[in-house]
Formats: sequence, structure tokens, C-alpha cells
Amino acid sequence: MTAQTAPWAPDVPTALLVLADGTVIEGRGTGATGSAVAEVCFNTALTGYQEILTDPSYAGQIVTFTFPHIGNVGTNHEDLEDLNPAARHGACGALFRADVTGPSNYRADGGLGRWLERRGIIAMCGLDTRALTALIREKGSPNAVLAHAPDGIFDLDELKRRAASWPGLLGLDLAREVTSGQSSTWRETPWVWNEGYGEQAAPEMHVVAVDYGIKRNILRLLAGLGAKVTVVPADTGAEQILGMRPDGIFLSNGPGDPAATGDYAVPVIRDLLKADIPMFGICLGHQMLALALGGRTEKMHQGHHGANHPVKDHTTGKVEIVSMNHGFAVDAGSLPEEVEETHVSLFDGSNCGIALSGRPVFSVQHHPEASPGPQDSHYLFRRFANLIRERRGETAVAER
Repeated sequence: MTAQTAPWAPDVPTALLVLADGTVIEGRGTGATGSAVAEVCFNTALTGYQEILTDPSYAGQIVTFTFPHIGNVGTNHEDLEDLNPAARHGACGALFRADVTGPSNYRADGGLGRWLERRGIIAMCGLDTRALTALIREKGSPNAVLAHAPDGIFDLDELKRRAASWPGLLGLDLAREVTSGQSSTWRETPWVWNEGYGEQAAPEMHVVAVDYGIKRNILRLLAGLGAKVTVVPADTGAEQILGMRPDGIFLSNGPGDPAATGDYAVPVIRDLLKADIPMFGICLGHQMLALALGGRTEKMHQGHHGANHPVKDHTTGKVEIVSMNHGFAVDAGSLPEEVEETHVSLFDGSNCGIALSGRPVFSVQHHPEASPGPQDSHYLFRRFANLIRERRGETAVAER
């Protein structure tokens, strides 16, 4: 196919997005130089771009932002979501409709363009993101190469070859690439307006969090509910986890194909389930739990990425607006009888939550930590804490 050029694109493009089918989209490069091969998705959030780009669940993906003006709140050192910023876990590329705008927010300590460069994230401005979003909606998330060269010189044949030959996310285990290198203790509590983050100095319970690509705000919310949180690498064995004497076990979000990560994660989760300790999973952790309980996962056509997704909680009958970021989903029809479907997407009916009948075990597909996104589902962390309290013979507190 011939190059697709938006009316506002430069005469000499300094960035190219080359899709696997040979489509070439031109624009202006910003951020890091070089090239990255990945899957292209779109995110419908109106803000929170720094949290999105540092979410390890976006590893192996290039994010198209449907909101046209990106950069106006700048960047800061507080809004990172990856556990180890030096490792630069998160999205490998970003696509913007307009040029990156300058920062205009009292919390900003820098602009987005320089931040992208320091993070090693390649970005392109000046493309028709609405047209690209429509293409993804109709044909599914394509594999592509995003390249940025300030001199505008590209080896187009090589870029097309790389895009066409990349195998994609199906069958790809990325959790090993983004997980922690060693165990650590987390004490930081949620951000408070004009005060910043606090510290959990008197924990009431101990939660072991298995890190498949965990986000910081998940850990903050756990700590804020009174937990000492021990973060362990994705391939940590059940015996080692149980040896830490946890009151609860958390299975984190993360990138890649859950079936591939499940090769080593599922046997561990099955052993942990035998200990009958309260367990809570989010995103990839939800999918890992479903696989451990006998379910299946499947690749989605375009995935769910945004902060405006309606989900119904069957346990309360309420509809919540939630943040989502996943390209795989649990096949609800594959779940055994003892597994209850607790949440469902009102966009497409896909599974968004499960619970193990009669056991203190549950998980959700969406991101209740809301970073970025609405806080409608924060109660799920309190639900998890209550399961721990009840197991210890203590009084539960109100979820809301």
C-alpha cells in the first residue's frame, strides 16, 4: 500500500509507522530515536498519559492516544507506575494527533518530549489517530514498526520486513522481562493532595504480591489498607511464598500472553490455592487465576484500553466506570462450575471478574487501582482486606 499522509504531516517525515500489511503512516518524530517493533493499540483516556506509558502491562505495545492534545500537564517524578524506572518497563512507543504541548500544571517538573527521550520511548506526532483507531477497530490490533530519524532517512524495505516478520504477542511471555529481580518490601501509601505519598509504619497484615509487571498504585492501596507488602518475582515458587507466612496473596497485572506466562505461574498458583489463603488478582493475575482454576484465555480483537469502561459487579448489582488495559480475556464459557463470574463488561459482555465459590479467592480483569482512571472500584481492595480480617477472626469494615 502507498503511504497514508495526513494534511498536517510534514513535507519530510521524521517518523514512520509501518504496519505488517505494508501500510506506511508518516509524521513528526519526538522522544527517543531509533525503531521499535510491537503491537499497536489505542487508549481512550483523556489524561494520565505518564501512568499509561509507564504501565508494565503495555510492554510490547505502541499506544495510540485518541485524545488529540497530549503533554499539557507535563511529567513529574510522582506519576510513574513501573516499579523500577531505571529498567524502563512500559510502552515502547506512542502516537499523538497533535504536537506535544508544553507543560501547564503546578505538579510538572518537565515536559513530555524530553521525558519520552529519557525513557527511551519513540513517539510520533501529526498522524490521523482517528483513522488509525478506526483501522484497529475494524481489523484488530496490527503489528508494526515505529521509527524516528531526525534526518528523515529510513530503510523502508527493512522496516516493512521487520513489521511483517514479528510474530506478535500471542504465545509471548513478557512477565519475565518486566518482573522484579528480587524480593522487596513496599511501604508507600496513596498520594494525598498537597502532601504527596505517605508511609505504612504500623502494618496490620502481611500481603505477598507476585509481580508479573505490577503497578505502583496497586501496592500503595494495599499499604494504605494496613498491609506490609512483600513483592516477589514472577517465577517465585509456592513453598517460598508460603514460607513468608502471608495473610493474603496478590497476583499482579502484567504484559504478554497469559497462557505463556501460565507455563510456570499456574502450577505455583494451584499450590497456593491449596493453602486456603485469601487471594486477589488483577488483569494478568486474573487471567492466571482463571487458568489455574481450569479456564481458558483468548486473544481479543482490539483489546480494552481506556479509563471509561462500564463494568457490572454482579455481587452488588452496581455498574462502575473503570480503567482497563488488556489484549487477552478469560473465556467465561470455559470456567468450571465452582467458579462464579462476578463482573462483566457492558461494552462487549466479556468476562471481567471471577470468584471461587466458598473460598476467599477472587480476581478482576480491570484496574481498580485507577491510575489513571476513576476510583469506582477501590472497594475491591477493601474487600480483599476484609477477607484477610475474617480469616483471622477479626471484624470486617465497610467496603465503601
